Amino acid sequence: MYRFFKRLLDLLLSVTAIIILTPFFIPIVIGLKFTGEGHVFYKQKRIGLNNSNFFILKFATMLKDSPNLGTGSITLRNDPRVTPMGGFLRKTKINELPQIFNILLGDISIVGPRPLVDKTFSAYSEEIQSKIYNVKPGLTGIGSIIFRDEEELISNSNEEPHVFYESVVAPYKGALEMWYQKNASIITDLRIIFLTAWVILFSNSRLPYAIFKTLPKRPLD
Repeated sequence: MYRFFKRLLDLLLSVTAIIILTPFFIPIVIGLKFTGEGHVFYKQKRIGLNNSNFFILKFATMLKDSPNLGTGSITLRNDPRVTPMGGFLRKTKINELPQIFNILLGDISIVGPRPLVDKTFSAYSEEIQSKIYNVKPGLTGIGSIIFRDEEELISNSNEEPHVFYESVVAPYKGALEMWYQKNASIITDLRIIFLTAWVILFSNSRLPYAIFKTLPKRPLD
């Protein structure tokens, strides 16, 4: 029953969002077309439900060859691969909005673990890899909320970025997504949707921990 209502919520909200946001997409498309490398949309293979592959859609925010430059799959704060307009889109999460079409198609849900590329996915333990996509990945999720400052955390670490991600970020993200699977419900999803908007406005807020009192303790606090 939960899965039925979750899919219904996905369809209703994605269709509504497409209708409302399409006029706002036009100036973004024009801006991207005439800035950076003129690249508007970015398609990338990601891991989805039951570890199957699909292509995710985003607004382009980085140089086309960015996977082969710098830190590769890991983006740092003030990353030189990010285009000027791309920086704004990433900070406000507007770059993620084209994924409403992925939601409509059923590739992802509104709430769930973020779909990862193979290299980042491999940072999870084998146990987490076997379980994390037992649920459909999402546009947002508890991991996205808690690690809203991920780029800054990695940038400020004294460790090499990939080492820090594998030793600190990935284990805790995995624990968060296991918590989500144990506590998944429409109420939980609605709270996560609200918190996603909340932390964009108040990035240092501790409200997620106040609302979800049983969250695993963040090792960086």
